[in-house]
Amino acid sequence: MSALRLAGVTAGYDGGTVLHDVHLDCPEGTVTCMIGPNGAGKSTVLRVITGLLGADAGRVTLGGTDLGALPPEGVLRAGVAMVPQSQALFPHMTVRENVLMGGYLIRRDRALVKARYAAVADLIPIVAARAGDPAGNLSGGQRRMVEVARCLMLEPRVLLFDEPSVGLDPRSLAAVTGLIERLHADGRTLLLVEQNVRLGLRLATHAVVMESGRVLMHGPAEEIAGHPQIADLYLGGRAAVPAGQASEAAERRDDG
Repeated sequence: MSALRLAGVTAGYDGGTVLHDVHLDCPEGTVTCMIGPNGAGKSTVLRVITGLLGADAGRVTLGGTDLGALPPEGVLRAGVAMVPQSQALFPHMTVRENVLMGGYLIRRDRALVKARYAAVADLIPIVAARAGDPAGNLSGGQRRMVEVARCLMLEPRVLLFDEPSVGLDPRSLAAVTGLIERLHADGRTLLLVEQNVRLGLRLATHAVVMESGRVLMHGPAEEIAGHPQIADLYLGGRAAVPAGQASEAAERRDDG
């Protein structure tokens, strides 16, 4: 059953078309990774889903809800939240204050806000450990974790990630990767845009390859990783190696 679906979506900016008849399904409890070259339209897909950009044609639905008819706040209320690529915390506010901002839409239910914050702090220890520190004092990886925590305050049905690995050192990347794996293990539905193709396909259950605003191919992540064209373009030509094994082999090679 699809938690999130794009059907025939066409969209663009200032009269120019970026997305052409895009179809995308994110089944419940899965991790879908969108890959493709710069300018393929991946981030534009996320903008359409979140309501930041209206579609010129097609539909975006979450269960039985038509997201295309909603403003960004309505999309949030419907159950879609996004961890952006750029640093999006308020640097002079504390970690706790930043996380609580994620519960703004439910702020009147104080008991619910308190319970959600406790659950988020339990899942992401940095929230409790650095609760009183200004967010600007955190490392890049720590800020990314707090950004995820803020999104989780609304218990979204679908969580979007725009380039979660960008700008992270190896230790921070391992922490963010581990968090994504825990979210998947908890049964959450995730949609990633990721330039680190090996990492993205290792984390994903499903994959979508985009090129020039169109879906070039889609399917189980392991099958996409094993496709000769994808292997040649992104994985060093190792088409015969399954996704997880290819990633691990590449990391061993890169390490020494």
